[in-house]
Amino acid sequence: MSIDDSLRGALQRLAAAEKLLVALDFDGVVAPIVARAEDARPLPETADAVARLAGLPRTWTAYVSGRALASLVAVASPDPRTQLIGSHGAEVRLGGEEHPVTLDPDQRDALADLHRVFTEISSQAPGTWVEEKPAGRVLHTRQADREDAATAVGAAKQQLASRRDIFLKEGKEVLEGSVVHATKGEGLAFLRQVTEADAVFFAGDDVTDEDGFLALEAGDLGLKVGPGDTAASFRVERPEDVADVVALLAQLRSELPAQRTP
Repeated sequence: MSIDDSLRGALQRLAAAEKLLVALDFDGVVAPIVARAEDARPLPETADAVARLAGLPRTWTAYVSGRALASLVAVASPDPRTQLIGSHGAEVRLGGEEHPVTLDPDQRDALADLHRVFTEISSQAPGTWVEEKPAGRVLHTRQADREDAATAVGAAKQQLASRRDIFLKEGKEVLEGSVVHATKGEGLAFLRQVTEADAVFFAGDDVTDEDGFLALEAGDLGLKVGPGDTAASFRVERPEDVADVVALLAQLRSELPAQRTP
């Protein structure tokens, strides 16, 4: 990929931040989208660039994903220095220490209702399946006929429309319900706070990543991967392009004057 002058200039300014947080969605950004979620793997070039960034002074890396934390760890094999946000912010791993979701009795009851609705609908829609998360369920429709997928998602949304204790998010060929309100924007804000970052880079590809882009501040950089309306300032076409962008950011950051290192 040829990185245009506008994006290159923005990366140069970002690289000069005193404290930098580089956060990436996983599926469709670090890893290409695949038919089976468990088969996703990071592009080696991106994983290498993330590891190089994680080793630089006053630089933090993070994966901010809708995946359950256990699923994210399994497919990403993240560098131990990389912070993890799972389930859109409901699950966190900082410095290798996991902070699991704790549900109260009302939330557990709501989760049981959500599970029942999604599994009943999935049983009638060939090609769909339900993923279980600690605080939610995901109705996957990628392998279903488009008409069957639309019918299944519509039925689930209709049945759960009146529930104020279940939060629905619609993404690329998924409908996710959670009994904990969490967004990637909140996840990024949390990471900014704990790292005390002066600037944030965030790359995402899905509708749910827009919460992250909207949470960015002046001096930050948002990178949208693929088509669709977005609040991000820049756009690339493919995860392979993300690898080029993150590699350039790692290079620019590593070339800072020696006095910026401890």
